[in-house]
Amino acid sequence: MTSSPTADLLQLDQQVCYALAAASRSVIALYRPVLEPLGLTHPQYLVMLALWESSPRTLADLGGSLMLESATLSPLLKRLEAAGLVTRARNADDERALAIELTPAGVALRTRALEVPGRIIAELGLPLSELESLRDSLHTVIAAATHPAP
Repeated sequence: MTSSPTADLLQLDQQVCYALAAASRSVIALYRPVLEPLGLTHPQYLVMLALWESSPRTLADLGGSLMLESATLSPLLKRLEAAGLVTRARNADDERALAIELTPAGVALRTRALEVPGRIIAELGLPLSELESLRDSLHTVIAAATHPAP
């Protein structure tokens, strides 16, 4: 936001929310053709990224990492299960917890997904250092928004 005393604070291009939403839609659109050969949507890709970091995981843990409610996450997992990439099973130690685990096909897909970040960076055409700085700034915004100051 511009700090100029004459700036219209309700001008669209002055809104952080607009810039974030427009950037998000634009960047996610770049992922569509890159992820299509992998058989993944962008939300499914995010789930797979989290599972490639750690599997098995509980539904609650996965939802916390992705900042998604179970009502949003469950349909994604059902589609990934139907595609043969994950399994969903009740946790043997805690019947209330749903364990999500990669299948061998889900593990193998990681190798093909290794090309995704490089292709997106190339599509954006921005220096890697600029993208890393933006990512770090966005993590700061996320933290501030999820833990607002009193």
